[in-house]
Amino acid sequence: MKRSLRIFLLAWCSLPVVICQAADLPAAILLWPGGAPGSEARAAETEKTESPHPGVCNVTNVHNPSITPYLPAPHKANGAAILIAPGGGHQKLCLGHEGYSLGEWLAQHGMAAFVLKYRLAREPGSAYSVDEHAMADTRRALRLIRQNATTWRVQPDRVGVMGFSAGGELAALAAMASDPGQPAAADPVERQSSRPDFQILIYPGSSKRFTVAAGMPPVFIACGADDRPDISEGMAALYLKYKEAKVPAELHIYANTGHGFGYRPDNTSPAGAWPLRLEEWLGHLKFLK
Repeated sequence: MKRSLRIFLLAWCSLPVVICQAADLPAAILLWPGGAPGSEARAAETEKTESPHPGVCNVTNVHNPSITPYLPAPHKANGAAILIAPGGGHQKLCLGHEGYSLGEWLAQHGMAAFVLKYRLAREPGSAYSVDEHAMADTRRALRLIRQNATTWRVQPDRVGVMGFSAGGELAALAAMASDPGQPAAADPVERQSSRPDFQILIYPGSSKRFTVAAGMPPVFIACGADDRPDISEGMAALYLKYKEAKVPAELHIYANTGHGFGYRPDNTSPAGAWPLRLEEWLGHLKFLK
């Protein structure tokens, strides 16, 4: 029994650890330095972080939305940028396997990654909504990346959005409805387009809301065959709609896989290799230099 416990503890301690403490992360960049519209009165509140075991980093009480940048070394930068919206049912942000660890992987592979902390519409007592507040955060983040494209060594026409679960809903909605920006806006960020150049949907929630039209951004989809029917079957149906609209689309449905697989460096299953398939897809569509 003691030997088994020792083996378990050694294995547990050897798992990849996702850093949760602010001091160990890249500096977050506020989307609205003066406070997000509708949240100015709560901008000074501290976010709540929970990290019960390695690989888990859950954040709540987000009132000052931000992006955490993971930038590749200059000699590796390929011009692509990906905004990552973690999941969590709009009640929390799962920033471990659906945020920071993937941001590191993307940067190592030459892509600039930006992990989004958006306002939570279903957190107990929340006054926020998905369509008004979480989507405002998503669109503002896409504009902010384009505004700083030169500084961050990205091409403004290679800025995509990725979302997991609830964050996948935000990514899909961003691709469904966007605007070219306001040329006369006093805020230079608001002059930028909020349209993602590509979308990456990883087991996205609320798929019944999704609509497809010709001319939408190319889409990469990954989910598990054992996920809820609205996701596993919903993504198969969504792929066919994109195919009918002649929008470039790629779908991966992984057998013996459920919800929430995200990205974990120690996942050796076929589903664990989806970032490699994504990299291939981006390269095929010429989003990578």
